[in-house]
Amino acid sequence: MNKRPTADPVDAALLLALTTAPDATTVALSEQTGLARNTVRARQTRYEQDQTLRSFERRIDPAFLGYPLSAFVVTTVKQRRLAEVGEALRAIPEVLEVQGLSGVADLLIQVVARDADDLYRIAGAILNIDGVKRTTTGLVMRDLVPYRVAPLVERVAASARR
Repeated sequence: MNKRPTADPVDAALLLALTTAPDATTVALSEQTGLARNTVRARQTRYEQDQTLRSFERRIDPAFLGYPLSAFVVTTVKQRRLAEVGEALRAIPEVLEVQGLSGVADLLIQVVARDADDLYRIAGAILNIDGVKRTTTGLVMRDLVPYRVAPLVERVAASARR
């Protein structure tokens, strides 16, 4: 099994700079971090090759596209149908992300919808997938802690200073 590289202090400095200015040029990142331009460029190339950085797509707010409602659909499936269920979920545009779980449910599906009727339609489409046993839908009322990794990057940077 290939082990992915983990962040070192140089990565932490560069990633912290990118969290504040994701579109910064190599020269700007070099100046901000004090790293050589070649080092910055080499790390950026490695991030692309290793898929360390997530896609630009994660930065787009679905509400801007007309999907202001967000929900999570906790789903139980027939285990032997898991791959087929995953493919069927991939065909639903409003499905943003699907996580496989252990425990009381099998999948955690993040969806977006235009309104309550649209959410009802999407939840029904998920429930109608062959292999889905049951679903429970929870509407996101508020983001209390938005997606973030900066505290983890800061921890890596701090450990290097010790």
